[in-house]
Amino acid sequence: MKEAFDFLSEHPDVAFATVENEKPKIRVFQIMRQEGTTLWFATSPHKEVYRQLQINPDIELLAMAGNVSVRVTGEVCFDVPDSLCREIYEMNPVLPRLYEKYSDLAYFRLSIRALDYYDLTPTPPVLKHIEYGDKQK
Repeated sequence: MKEAFDFLSEHPDVAFATVENEKPKIRVFQIMRQEGTTLWFATSPHKEVYRQLQINPDIELLAMAGNVSVRVTGEVCFDVPDSLCREIYEMNPVLPRLYEKYSDLAYFRLSIRALDYYDLTPTPPVLKHIEYGDKQK
């Protein structure tokens, strides 16, 4: 669904939810790269979010601006090739300020399982739901 992926490209800061001890944990993450139905992220392996993702890789994220929101669910995987890790680090101006070298970070990808696109601007509002299934695992 092109409009949802265009929206994510324009609004890369997302609310990112994990679970720990059966309780939700939400923080803001930045989408570092987007290609098709896959999103890439980076985090410190010393943060609790990294540990949470190791235990339970299922996540949900939400991007919102104005009357539009996109909600995504899926499973993360830490199999990002080294060359892509370097590229993500070098292309994002914030990462080198916070981390001395690209290898100080853990990189992961999210294969989107389902996506909801909401636009409350028109009447009636637009709600589109897409299931991508397990084809990306």
